[in-house]
Amino acid sequence: MAKNVVKKIKLQIEAGKATPAPPVGTVLGPAGINLQEFCTKYNEATREKMGDIVPVEISIYEDRTFDFILKTPPTPSLLLKAAGIAKGSSKGANEIVATISKDDVKKIAEIKLPDLNCYDIESAMEIVIGTARNMGIAVKGVTDAEMAEQAAEAAEAEKEAAKLEAELEEMEESAKAMSEGANVEVEVTAQDKETEETAEEAKEE
Repeated sequence: MAKNVVKKIKLQIEAGKATPAPPVGTVLGPAGINLQEFCTKYNEATREKMGDIVPVEISIYEDRTFDFILKTPPTPSLLLKAAGIAKGSSKGANEIVATISKDDVKKIAEIKLPDLNCYDIESAMEIVIGTARNMGIAVKGVTDAEMAEQAAEAAEAEKEAAKLEAELEEMEESAKAMSEGANVEVEVTAQDKETEETAEEAKEE
């Protein structure tokens, strides 16, 4: 008789490095399974993938036993590894932080194909290239020239925006100074001066 699954939990853990400490213990502890047993089995199953983040889907049964299925590493982590960088661009495709080869893309697509919603390697490569673009990672001979042009245009637009912002701040400061009566110069014309002198003479009389 098949056991009933009472809960399914998904985690992303570095291959071969699961421990009962947080975050694994924090998530799985309340489920009541044997944490050390899970960590040992996971680390054995992922030993050959050291250095990768390997997602795992854990099925927990009524008697607190469990099974798990390993998934392919997230595309972003595979791209970061191929590019040799710690993180992608905060500006997306508007900033190139690394360049990888088409062969790198193909290798990643081959790894991800079982988990992607496509049926051939070419479609999988297009998905990987799209993710790379959003991370600021160019693909040599495919997206590098286009992304370089886009990044240059974005840099120029950012420069213009900064200049405009500086001008607006200067205008705001000037308006604020005038409203407070500071640094306001009043030009006295000859007629105004004559009027002031007449008023002074009248006062003396």
